[in-house]
Amino acid sequence: MERSRFLLSITLLLVHHSSICTVGATQTNITTDQSALLALKSHITSDPHNILVNWSTTTSVCNWVGITCGARHLRVASLNLSYMSFTGTIPPHLGNLSFLVALSFKNNSFHGSLPHELSYLRRLKLISFRFNNFMGSIPSWFGSFPKLQSFDLYGNQFSGTIPSTIFNLSTLQDINLSANKLSGVIPREIGNLTMLKEIYLDSNNFNGPVPVVVVNMSSLTELTLYDNSLSGGLPDNICQHLPSLQILNLGRNQFDGLLPSKLCHCRELLFLNLEENNFSGSIPKNIGNLTMMKLLSLGYNTLTGN
Repeated sequence: MERSRFLLSITLLLVHHSSICTVGATQTNITTDQSALLALKSHITSDPHNILVNWSTTTSVCNWVGITCGARHLRVASLNLSYMSFTGTIPPHLGNLSFLVALSFKNNSFHGSLPHELSYLRRLKLISFRFNNFMGSIPSWFGSFPKLQSFDLYGNQFSGTIPSTIFNLSTLQDINLSANKLSGVIPREIGNLTMLKEIYLDSNNFNGPVPVVVVNMSSLTELTLYDNSLSGGLPDNICQHLPSLQILNLGRNQFDGLLPSKLCHCRELLFLNLEENNFSGSIPKNIGNLTMMKLLSLGYNTLTGN
């Protein structure tokens, strides 16, 4: 009887100790998140609408503006500061938000470089720094996110080429690098991204031909390469391997040759823009079979015939 009571006492003591450790760990974790976010606040030099007034130690982190915590771990899962007119830089402390799944800073005036410590955020599924003022090369560590599905750097001042590490992101579904200062050829390794549905590389300085692998990406629904210096002809069977393609925007480049005769195989096509290139010859008659088409733009080429 005494032995049973002793064992019960030990068990209760261990449960109590485990409970204390668990609570302590939770508090430490959320404190880590809080410290990282307060470091970000200190790097924001302009908050014209006083949005971050409740980012204070007197308020729960999970109730701060722009913050969403996960129900299971009670850690910061989403940091969304989009459309808030902030000016500032990104501190390395954000790399401590180890449960972060979504990171969005759209339409602000953040500038400078992106700290390498962001590569520690291995749970990220969405990254968007759209419409800010980041510059320099796209960091190679962007290829470090094994779960990333959406990658958006639209409207910054990134220059140089696309880092090859990006093509290791096997889960990526959409990539948007439009309206930057990127150059060079579109690497054929882009074909490694077999889950890609949307590619936006418009308004850069890319040159050379479109890699053949791109027209073999059967999952693509949108391909936008508008306003670059891309050249060469388009494969006649460009639509044969793109059964789900809805938007094909290749306008304002230097493509030449004949229009693909089998465009009619892109049966889901809604938007086709081939304007301001050097296409010649006649318009294929079977283009009329694209009954889903809502917009067709072929102007400013050297097309002939009726």
